[in-house]
Amino acid sequence: MRVKTVLFLILVQAMWTGATKQVDAQSASYPSMAPLAQYLMPEKDEIALARSGAPKGVSDAAEVMVLTKDGYVAAVDGTNGFLCIVERAWANETTRPDFWNPKMRGPNCFNAAAAKTYEQLYLLKTRLVLEGKSKQEIAQAIVAARDSKELPALAPGAMCYMMSKEQYLNDVGKNWHPHLMFFVAGDVAKSWGADTPDSPLIAANNAEARVTIFMMTVGKWSDGTPDATAGQ
Repeated sequence: MRVKTVLFLILVQAMWTGATKQVDAQSASYPSMAPLAQYLMPEKDEIALARSGAPKGVSDAAEVMVLTKDGYVAAVDGTNGFLCIVERAWANETTRPDFWNPKMRGPNCFNAAAAKTYEQLYLLKTRLVLEGKSKQEIAQAIVAARDSKELPALAPGAMCYMMSKEQYLNDVGKNWHPHLMFFVAGDVAKSWGADTPDSPLIAANNAEARVTIFMMTVGKWSDGTPDATAGQ
């Protein structure tokens, strides 16, 4: 279990901080934004991919948003408070070398608390990206939006499902493992006992979002099939 946790932490570092040389090397080919068309998908395909982020019992009744050349728009109305959306690479911190990776597709299904608060940061970043802002300008705008309260404070209980077999998180982790994520304001990994021996919780402090993201892997993908690489 300790080896498994260490391996997960190494991958989390690769996913969230770009801390490994392997990620830096593979991300060197993403110095700037690719043509917008490379980030877009046919609407029908994007809806299906977004819904694959969570089991059908959650995603079938969720709102779905899709990316267009003008930003994210609602494609399907929801009734259960969840929001399913496929994030692109700019969901990562602006310091990440793969911030512009056009291959990244992260299907997330956020509960109402996360959709109304945490995910608003990503939607703001998307607007800035489509306005042609640089990574530095985006980072500055995020700080300003946080300080001015333009972005809402993180709501208690914010979480999301990230269980799509089709997810592509980066060039190293690919689709990694099905997992749940919990969002807590501040740098609070220690108070949750994350990243300790035998703890199932993995923590990543996203300083830009001013949030700690806790991840817990699960044994099955959203379609009910087992994760064949679990434990590796």
